[in-house]
Amino acid sequence: MNRSGARDDGTTPDGPRLPRRGQGQLESQVLTVLRSAGGPATAGWVQEHLDGDLAYTTVITILSRLYAKNAVTRTRQGRSYVWTSASDEAGLAALRMRRVLDGERDREAVLARFVSALSPGDEAQLRELLSRAADETAAADEPAAPGAEDPAAPGSPAAPGSPAAPGSPAAPGGPARPGDPDAPEG
Repeated sequence: MNRSGARDDGTTPDGPRLPRRGQGQLESQVLTVLRSAGGPATAGWVQEHLDGDLAYTTVITILSRLYAKNAVTRTRQGRSYVWTSASDEAGLAALRMRRVLDGERDREAVLARFVSALSPGDEAQLRELLSRAADETAAADEPAAPGAEDPAAPGSPAAPGSPAAPGSPAAPGGPARPGDPDAPEG
């Protein structure tokens, strides 16, 4: 037997050895189970609904790591916490990507290599997403037109006394001013 307790045939004294999960796979599974709860859930509930035999302490560790990544929230309930998903699997993957990028000294080089390794379809999709994000940022940065938020603000089309305000002299159907060429004779 080797140091890990596994035999040469890949089994352990307790039976076959379970395959190791990939990096982030366990976090993703916990997040999926937590999202299926439809609301706050205890670590015990998450443990019961996970595939495989994970120790309660392992589930707590994973939930704590997800909490540190802002992928879940927690609320004190008695002496323990109830956990709620704040992200989905795509959000968790994005957090991992961001953490890797934040750990690199030459961000530009990392981003350039990342983009150059994308398939043409993924690159086109990334360009579209960046374009949409730029459009949304530009729209959020543009000052609103005068009176756009408040229809009664001076200068807005619906402000009382403005040319287009209902009931104003220039509004269709509004009272005509004396000397107005469109005023009915009378």
